[in-house]
Amino acid sequence: MSLLDILTTGDSRERERRSAMGALVDDLARTDFAKRHPGATLGPIVVLIAAYLEAESIGDVIAAVPSEVHGIAVSTLVVVDGGTDGTDEVAERAGAFVCRLPVNRGQGAALRLGYDLAISHGARFVVTVDADGQNDPSEIPGLVEPLVTGEADFVVASRRLGVDHTTDRVRRAGVFVYGTLISRIAGIHLTDTSNGFRALTAEVLGNVTLEQDQYQTAELIISAARRGYRITERPTAWHPRAAGTSKKGGNLTFGAAYLRVILRTWLRERRHVRASA
Repeated sequence: MSLLDILTTGDSRERERRSAMGALVDDLARTDFAKRHPGATLGPIVVLIAAYLEAESIGDVIAAVPSEVHGIAVSTLVVVDGGTDGTDEVAERAGAFVCRLPVNRGQGAALRLGYDLAISHGARFVVTVDADGQNDPSEIPGLVEPLVTGEADFVVASRRLGVDHTTDRVRRAGVFVYGTLISRIAGIHLTDTSNGFRALTAEVLGNVTLEQDQYQTAELIISAARRGYRITERPTAWHPRAAGTSKKGGNLTFGAAYLRVILRTWLRERRHVRASA
């Protein structure tokens, strides 16, 4: 049994079952989107927000998203990852396109669905923003600029290049450690690889492999880098959560799960490169 197999949860039959159930839930969510927004066309830039129990903060986040960046129209798409707190209603009142998953699937799964909806409805560039107020949407123009000018294919916001207003020293240490580890694995230099504030081209999203239902950032960066896409960073201001509590778990839980994603993705990508050679 390979290390990749060991790091994979469940046997192949169980993974197939989960995949089939996930596809069914996603289809229900697509139907929900079509009913809410029949014939919708999104802007060339789509700001994508995956939200779970974020009714208290999502409205302010959406309100701060610019309607135009570098002369390009911007649409906001919120994928509500289950929950019963009315996040979808708040998001729609704030002017966003909304797709609601009937059950909670995890941020990675919600983002995968969001990428697909964004690209199939007209997006050329996708910017992901956290729903909890930790990112500042006024920074979106700086994040998108390298994509618009053709300088990069993928831009990651870095709190280490900017300023971190939070006080969790363990999380800060983790940002440094995982940034160093992923930089080594991916063969690029990045300072912050666990930040969900990022901008990508539709081409990148159409060619990377995304399997993680949670903690997707590491998988996305490693897969894009191993496929030769140009990745760069821009400084960001990282703010404390505006309301509610984190859904990622404690530092130990999050750190262990994130490390597992890194290792599994690295091994998978190595296998992909060898098979393509």
